[in-house]
Amino acid sequence: MQITDTHIHLYSEAFDEDRTQVVEEALALGIDRFFIPAIDSGYTEAMFQLEKDFPGKVFLMAGLHPTHVKENFREELDHVRQLLSQRKFCAIGEIGIDLYWDKTFFAQQRQAFKDQIALAKEYGLPIVIHCRESFDEIFEVLEEERGDDLFGIFHCFTGTYEQALRAIGFNMKLGIGGVATFKNGKIDRFLKEIGKEHIVLETDAPYLAPAPYRGKRNQPSYLMEILRKLSDIYGVSQEEIARITTENSKQVFGI
Repeated sequence: MQITDTHIHLYSEAFDEDRTQVVEEALALGIDRFFIPAIDSGYTEAMFQLEKDFPGKVFLMAGLHPTHVKENFREELDHVRQLLSQRKFCAIGEIGIDLYWDKTFFAQQRQAFKDQIALAKEYGLPIVIHCRESFDEIFEVLEEERGDDLFGIFHCFTGTYEQALRAIGFNMKLGIGGVATFKNGKIDRFLKEIGKEHIVLETDAPYLAPAPYRGKRNQPSYLMEILRKLSDIYGVSQEEIARITTENSKQVFGI
């Protein structure tokens, strides 16, 4: 059973003490594809090191995370452009708009989102969207950028059924993670109405650990809890969920 984690911050300092161990635990369970989102230039070298440490298992994105969009965002975007000109990446991400922590740089976040969508189109890459308290703002940008060359993943999808359908209408898969296991997560109430061809699995580790580990450090092996929950929701085997979501990830990333 091959299982894909489409969104995991393996370079996070939270894994500095046991990174190899947590990856090996995941590999033993069949989780053997790890897609690594970028945050900003400060993590680039750590991402490259991950790729060296786990060859053929780790796939890197390039991008500027919305919560790291500050006054110097154009310099950071220049770094992303430079990286894209030098080597291959699997996606532009994670990018988007976050109005939960700080609205100070909303205009800059919106511009950085649009600029990075342009880069994704230029390089024929998917985008991986970070959306927190910003569905309307994200959808507004996606409407402006709509086209066959716009596709990707709505990471950590936490919206309503209607928002899920709208996201899918923009050629986006829904990234389903720990929130699906939360008692108040809500998406478990309507997920069965969403075709399995529209979802991918993710941990977002070390963040958003699923039940029964909620509140603790998330790690790649906990993807099995999300797999079990989706198996229950859809009434199919875990193997079937693993197969379909891995195929969906290959469709998005091309690898």
